[in-house]
Amino acid sequence: MIVWLGLALLMAWCIGMFGRGYWTPDEPREADIAWRMSWQADKAVPLLAGEPFCEKPPLTYWLAAVPIGLLGEQAWIARLPNLLYALITALGVGLLASRSAGRFAGLVAAACMSTFLLSYQVAIWLATDAPLLASVSVALLGAYVGFYATTGKERLRGYLLMHAALAVGFLSKSAVAWMVPAMAILTLSIWERRWRELLRWELYAGLLLQAAIILPWVWFVYRGDDGPQHLKTFFWNNLVGRFATVDAPADLQYAAAHRNSPGKYLIELPVYLFPWTLLVIAAARRAWRQRQSSRHDNRAVRFAIAASVPPLVLLSLAATARNIYFAPALPGVALLIAWWAREILPGPDRWDVRALRATAALLLLGVVVCAAALILVGADSSSGISRHWTFVAIAGLGLLAAAFFSARAWAAAGDHVVYSQWALLLGYCALLIGPASQLYHQVDTWQDLAKIGRSVERGAAGRPLILLAPDETTRAVIDMYARTAVGSISGPLDAADIERVRSAAAAAAPDSLFLVQLPKLAPGLPWRARPQEPTLPAWIEAANLQPIETYSVPYGRRYALLRFRR
Repeated sequence: MIVWLGLALLMAWCIGMFGRGYWTPDEPREADIAWRMSWQADKAVPLLAGEPFCEKPPLTYWLAAVPIGLLGEQAWIARLPNLLYALITALGVGLLASRSAGRFAGLVAAACMSTFLLSYQVAIWLATDAPLLASVSVALLGAYVGFYATTGKERLRGYLLMHAALAVGFLSKSAVAWMVPAMAILTLSIWERRWRELLRWELYAGLLLQAAIILPWVWFVYRGDDGPQHLKTFFWNNLVGRFATVDAPADLQYAAAHRNSPGKYLIELPVYLFPWTLLVIAAARRAWRQRQSSRHDNRAVRFAIAASVPPLVLLSLAATARNIYFAPALPGVALLIAWWAREILPGPDRWDVRALRATAALLLLGVVVCAAALILVGADSSSGISRHWTFVAIAGLGLLAAAFFSARAWAAAGDHVVYSQWALLLGYCALLIGPASQLYHQVDTWQDLAKIGRSVERGAAGRPLILLAPDETTRAVIDMYARTAVGSISGPLDAADIERVRSAAAAAAPDSLFLVQLPKLAPGLPWRARPQEPTLPAWIEAANLQPIETYSVPYGRRYALLRFRR
């Protein structure tokens, strides 16, 4: 059974990582930075389309640049390190649960951590969050070993492991890597009234290890061009500026984007934890009922709460909010479910059974939703007949397998809770392998920005190209697939900016061309044709510009290549 579960998880990961192209948001940007890193001379500061990009430290781009430099810039190549991150995450959380709640709990924790909707998204996405989550998972293992150690040597080993992992996390996504482990140790010290733990030298000895790993990179950034300003952007604008408004230029006001709202994380939390949301509720209920029982070791519960609840509170108070910010707190949630899975082995109560059966029903609902989505995208007339039958066969087998395992999980919930849990996992993996693989293939045609980039380069035919109000995705796509030397006029643009456009053309060359992103068309159904006439911003006509070619992907981005009227 364990072998089948491992293979199912591996296939789900590989399909998500290697079975699709670069998708917006963010992946085209991250891909361009990694591609640049594979050949740029200065490796200290990441570059987006040739400009310093100081939002994240460079470790993710360093690692992605290795396979890109060897094999090419395809999406599956850039995501090769993601498989390593996913394995480390599962191993770290599994070992943490094994140490605190037993071997069976370790298997459950690794499986849950690998399949939470949010952690699965992080694992398959080309971004800095995947190595961050892997680092935090290992750091929490070290924090647990150190905090509950019985000897000084064991304590030192645990905390050194924590600091080594946090150094890697820092180079992945800055000091946010410290948030979850630091808050877990502080919360446990207060909860268990073990104030002395905060004064132990072993807890801080590993800071020297972190310094030895982090400071050389900081030094190389400082010695480079505009080094002090880059460090300020890394550690002030992009770190403090995520939690509060700081004094910074408009393009560095990160608190202005992804605005937080009261209760946002709590409202979205069930989605982050899908499909195990109801199991988390069952685990929380059992933990509450056993909170004062002397017959149970609740150390795993305390650590799980300390690693998940305080970060949730802190993030709820921040100025910005994105779902991936909560990802480092997921190991604590996985540990809570793993503890619950161990506790119900002697015999689940009726609420535990209801949670398992309700989760099975939730997966059956997922089968229906996936079937509906497949019907919609399968109606795309651009697919050939051979592709159509392949689509039906793979998706259909996945749906049938998911429905079968969900039904088996429902039937086994009362008497065979272990089998019920594994059946739920296999059913969910069947959805991630069968239907998801076919949906990815279709969505790829809606996200094929590489095609647009290459078409723009052919349309420009060697003439100077100027990007008008480009966002990060546009800059990345043109840089990777068209040309690395282009002009750019920042937005937003309107009629008052006509002279800026004219001046840019005069400075470049009289025959300059301009690329502008067009508004998206209204959503439509795959089988219903939508109007394709380009909708041009009003200022384009006023600037005496005219489109010579337009580019688009179905249900996605649209661009126009412009020139001055003759």
